Amino acid sequence: MSWITQTLTSSIGKKLVMALTGLFLCTFLLVHMGGNLSLFKGDNGLAFNTYAVFMTTNPLIKTVSYGLYALILVHAIEGLLLAYQNRQARGAQQYYVTNGKANSSWFSRNMAVLGTVLLVFIVVHMSNFWFEYKFGYVPYTQYEQNMVTGETTATPYEGQINGKMEEYVREDTNTRVVIAKDLYRSVMESFKNPLLVLFYVLSMFAVSFHLVHGFKSAFQTLGINHPKYNPLLQFLSVGLFGIIIPIGFALMPLYFFLKTL
Repeated sequence: MSWITQTLTSSIGKKLVMALTGLFLCTFLLVHMGGNLSLFKGDNGLAFNTYAVFMTTNPLIKTVSYGLYALILVHAIEGLLLAYQNRQARGAQQYYVTNGKANSSWFSRNMAVLGTVLLVFIVVHMSNFWFEYKFGYVPYTQYEQNMVTGETTATPYEGQINGKMEEYVREDTNTRVVIAKDLYRSVMESFKNPLLVLFYVLSMFAVSFHLVHGFKSAFQTLGINHPKYNPLLQFLSVGLFGIIIPIGFALMPLYFFLKTL
C-alpha cells in the first residue's frame, strides 16, 4: 500500500485527486442548480420545499451528501498543499525563471485564493441554510393546491407534524394539502439583507474564475487533451461553468432582494 500513499502524496497524485474531486463537485453544482431553479416557480415555495425534503431525507442522497462534504474538504486541503508546494518550487527556481507570469494565467496562479474565498462562501451558505434547516428553527407552511388548476395557496402552520413534510388529499374539494418545513421562507427572509446578497453575488465571480480554469485543467490532468474535444471542453468551462452556473446562482439572491423593493 506504500506505493498508493506515495502516489497520492506526490505532486502528480495531488493533482489527480484535485481533478477527480473537482469534476465531482462540478456535477453536484449542476444538480444543485437544477433543484434550486424551483425557487423561481410561482407556487409559494412548494416545489422547492419538496426538493429540500427529498434531499435531506432520501438515504442515498444523504449518503452522497456526506461524501460530498468530505470531498469539499479534501479538495480544499489538496489545493492549499499544491499551492504551497508550487510556491516553494518557484522560490527555489527564482534565479532561473525570468517571468513566471508569462507562462501561466492569472487563474492558475490564484486558484488557492479563489478556492479559499469559495470555502468561506460554502461555510456561510451551509450555516445559513443547511445547518439552520437541520438543527435550527424553520417554520412550517401549509399548502393547498387545486388538483385541476394547479393554483396553490400558502398559510403559516402552527401545529405539529411527524418529520419535515406531510401530505394528503381532500377528496371532496379535489385539493392536495402539503404541510412542509418552509426553507423557502428562510431563503426569502435571508436575502432581504443587502450585505448577504452582495456577498453571494461577489462569491459567484470567484466561482466563475475558479471553474473556468479548474474544469478544463481537470481533464488535462486526466490526460484528455485532444483537438477534437478541446473546443467542447472550452465551451463547457467558459459557457456553462464560467457563465451560466454562476449567473444562475447569483440571480437567486437578487430575485428575492428585488422582490422586497
